Order: sequence, then C-alpha cells, then structure tokens
Amino acid sequence: MGEAVRMPRPESEVLMSDDLRAVPLGDKFEEGVAEGPDEPGALTENPAPSEVIRPGRALALADFAPPSISGGERLIRMAYRMGVPASMLTTRLGRKVKLRLLSTVENPVPGNRVAGTALRAGHFLVHGAKTPIAQVDFQGAARVTPPLERVVHGFTWLADLEASAPREQTASVAERIAREWLDANRKPPSKPGKGPAWTVGNTGTRLFNWFVHAPLVLGGDAALRKDLLRAMDDTARWLDHNVSKAEDGLAEVAGWCAIVAAGLLLPSGKPRLLYGEAGLAKALGELVGEDGGVLARNPLMQMEAIAFLSRLRACYFCTYRDMPEAFEQMLAFLVPPLLALTNGDGALGSWQGAWGVSADEIATLIAASGVRTRPLRDVRQWGYQRVAARKSILVFDVAPPPLPRHARYGCASTLAFELSHAGQRIVVNCGGAASAGGLLPVRLEQALRATAAHSTLTLDDANSTAILINGAIGSGVSQVDVDRRTLTLDGGGTATRIEASHNGYATRYNLDHRRILIMRDDGGELRGEDLLVPTGRKGKRGKVGFAIRFHLGPGVEVGLTDDRMGAGLALPDGSYWQFRSTSGEVEIEDSLWVDASGRPVATQQLVVQGLVSRGGGNFGWLFKKMA
Repeated sequence: MGEAVRMPRPESEVLMSDDLRAVPLGDKFEEGVAEGPDEPGALTENPAPSEVIRPGRALALADFAPPSISGGERLIRMAYRMGVPASMLTTRLGRKVKLRLLSTVENPVPGNRVAGTALRAGHFLVHGAKTPIAQVDFQGAARVTPPLERVVHGFTWLADLEASAPREQTASVAERIAREWLDANRKPPSKPGKGPAWTVGNTGTRLFNWFVHAPLVLGGDAALRKDLLRAMDDTARWLDHNVSKAEDGLAEVAGWCAIVAAGLLLPSGKPRLLYGEAGLAKALGELVGEDGGVLARNPLMQMEAIAFLSRLRACYFCTYRDMPEAFEQMLAFLVPPLLALTNGDGALGSWQGAWGVSADEIATLIAASGVRTRPLRDVRQWGYQRVAARKSILVFDVAPPPLPRHARYGCASTLAFELSHAGQRIVVNCGGAASAGGLLPVRLEQALRATAAHSTLTLDDANSTAILINGAIGSGVSQVDVDRRTLTLDGGGTATRIEASHNGYATRYNLDHRRILIMRDDGGELRGEDLLVPTGRKGKRGKVGFAIRFHLGPGVEVGLTDDRMGAGLALPDGSYWQFRSTSGEVEIEDSLWVDASGRPVATQQLVVQGLVSRGGGNFGWLFKKMA
C-alpha cells in the first residue's frame, strides 16, 4: 500500500468561529480569516510543510534479531530445536541432573492488593465479580468467563496474593489452589486448545508466573514442591513443541518468555535458553509495529508485553546475567506508545477494549520497566495522534481497526477521540470490552466495541467496521488518510490541526467520513467538524440518518442550553465547559464508562443527530472552557 495522500477539501467545508458562525475552510482560511469577536487574530497555516502520515493498515513488522552467539552455540540451538534432549547437550553421557530451581526471582510488577485480599478470604475477585474458589472447575470443563479463565489458568492471581500480605500469611492459600489445579490437570494434552488451561497464552503465562512467584508455592509442602517442579519441566517441554501454535502474537510472546525463563532457572537450561531467545526475538518482531505499538493497537496488550519483558529481565538478573540488548531495546520501544494513550490524569484511555486503567497502575508498570521517556509524538503506525496543549490532552484514533489476525477486542473506533483537561476526563469512549464477564455482562461485549460506543459519527446506526463475535472484526475501514499541521494565530499563539478521513461507509452509502480537529495550544478550545463526502462524482439521492456522539467522562454534569444547540458541562473539579453545535439540536442520552477496575459507571452522552443527504454534508461543533 502506498503513502496516504491528503484528500482535497470540498468548497462546502466549514469550521465554526468563536461565535459559531460558519467560516469557509478553503483558500480564505489559509490566507487568514477573522475568528470572531473574541479573537483579534486569525488562524493561518504555519509555513512548515504538513506531515502526511501513512495509514495504519500499512503497519510494518519491526525486525529484532536474536542475541549474537558463537558457532558452537548455534549448533546447540539447532540440535535442541530438532529434538535432541538438553541433558545430551549439556552433561557427560546425558547424565540426568536433579530437578530444582536455580534461583529466586524478585517480581518487579506487583499485583492487585484488593484481589489478593479477596483470595485470602476465599474467592477470586475479577473486575468486581466474586467467584468462590470452591466453585471453580480447575479442569476447565465447565466454562467460565474469559477474564476469570485467564486469572485461574494463567496463575496471574499469584501476583495479587503476593501483594496482599507477607508470604507467611499467603503461602497456604497459594499452595491449596495450586494443588487443586495440579490434581485437575495431571498431564498436558497432545496439542493446544484442549480446554482453556492449555491454550499457549494461558500455559506460557502460568509457567512464567510459577517461576516468578516460586517461593509462594514451593516453600512448604514437600509433595507439592515435587509435583510442581515436575509440572514446570513438563510444561516447558510442552511449550517447546507447541509455542508456534499460539492463538495470537501476545500469546506466543508469553510462551517464549516462559521458555526463556525455564532455560534460565531449570538445570541443563542452556540449549533451551538459546532456543528461547531466538524464538522470542522473532515473536516480538512480529508483535510490534514500526512505532513500538502492538499490531493489535490494544493498550492492554501493550501493557502485558511490557510486564512480560520487565519480569523476564528479573529472571536474567537473578541468574547474574544481563538481558540481551535486543530485548532491552524492545522494552524501551514499547513504553512511549502506551504513554501516548494516557489522559490528563495519567490514566489510560479507553481504546480497543481497554478500560480506564488507573494512573498508579500505569506508573508502577513504567517504573518496573526502568524506561524513562515521553509519550510518543511522531506517530506513523501506532495510529493514535496525541496533542498536549498545556493542561489539555487530545487523543485521536486515525487508523483502521487492527487486522483480524491481530485483534483481540477489535473496535470500530476510527476517528473517535478523547479529551481531558487538568486531570478531568471530558470526552471519552465507553471502553472495557475486555472486562466483560466481571460486573460488566458478557452480552455487552460486542456493543462496547461498536462505533456508537465511541465519540465519533455513525451512519444509520451502522458500524464503520463490522464487529464479530469473540473479539473478531470484519470488513469496513481499510484506508485512513491523515494530515497534521501547526496553525499560527495572527494575534499570537498556535493551534494543532489534524484532518483525517476513512472509507468505512463508502461501500454501503457512497460516503467517506472526514473529521477535522483543531486544538488551541492554550488547551481551552477544541473545534471540530465532521464531513460526509461523496465517493463518486455524483452522490446518491435520498437521505440517511446520522448521529455524532460525545460520551462524557464520569462525574460530568450536563445541561442543555435554552436554544438546545449546546450544553453546559460542569466538571468534578468545578471547572465549566461549553459545547456548541451548528448542525442541529443537541440531545442528552444515557451512556456508560468502564472504570479502572473494569466496572461499568453510569454516565451521559451528547448526541447530535438527524438526516443528511446522500450527496454529503458537514457538521460543526465546539468545546470551549469558560472563565
């Protein structure tokens, strides 16, 4: 796919001035047109050339080579990959060595203390939903919700338990759950997919957590210690043969991280370590795009990748080794894109199934990574444009949804945005599809991935990209054109202008959706315009329903103006913003937002809707902070 080119603006394009009078956005705008009574200056284009950004469908794989090794080590790795036992390659006459852990890992990424306390009280706590330990089918025959499956069979609960109290108070709980799980899963199946316990993702995560949290489960009962060490060895060998059959890229990375950890921490591990490092380098290169963002465009997967590598570094450290430079570089590569999706409060935005992960959790993860950096700004492939304007943060999705083979919770969110100011969320997306199965019902998962659950325009209540079951997505947006530039004010100051368009509605309605956002660099004003542009020379006759939705952040109180062409927004910090529309009356409807714990919070949304000609149309709006 070639470079995206800037689409020509039709003469009908308009942008609102401060007093909400229509101002043409053609040549007159570029030469300087008065903004309105509040501003003596005019917006003019910065003489620097605009930046044309390639579409997200063109995501390229980053190439990370495995660590450099000698010729002899290369032979060992090849022999191990071909099935020669590690003992034959590392000990005289293949003499077996005692199975044991060679070192203890210090976990750098702490778990959730509240969830750990719930475990000590006798139940799993996942996204607000309690499940008694005694009622869990550890064999996996009775299916439970996906979030609970990941916690139970991935043993991610070990980190939560560790964070809740000293080991003396938690080891007995960990040993009891581990014993029940081992009794229910005596032998690995011949191939992956035989129940949730034996997907590559859950298996790799489980083995990795056994290594990282070994003192919790290996320090007491001798019989359990023997059985669990044998399970570690069996699971590592199972992953050796099945890791390439992973369900997605992150699951494969989990499997390879576990193999590398096994090579570091189990006896006769050098062949497995060489094998695992090469496989992990390849898997990371296939997981991540040129900007360092995972190809799934999912911030939760980005966080998991950072956590895996941070814990893997701890495994190297405890064996007095340095983590290979390629993995350190990848870790540094992963952090800036994640920070680009944080809002003014430091918490995560609601994109591609993610919920509003708290600022503390983000900060803890970044501290564990050891990476000190700024949010990604030069965005080309990650697909999220970020504008920081003093106390205001704007995040704009300007890429197609991920390809089906990468998507976990693919959302039809193209051209949606989030806006925050001074730590207060003003405009959000609903988010949280990945948490469905906790307090959020599973039946809402698809609805939360729909276009209408995001702050953007919909036509005829249809998704811009088809939303399928099990996190999959179908056809729809395949091309996004983006143009970002800096505008200067004649009276002083600047603004950032981002124009993007997508073709998600072209097949059904012969219309492209184009959105223009202009954020003043003082952070006090966001102007927007949504345009529907015919894709052919002649637009179709008739009309189609449209709706432009602005989901409001939690705690925002809203009231309509007397003319119903705007609304006042009172934020929890006491500040006041005004919303105005030039495209029709504004309505207030119920909405929801999924919070830092994955729980639904009742909120409201502003909706501008009506009928638009198949020949196209334009709709202007404004968010402005009032003194």
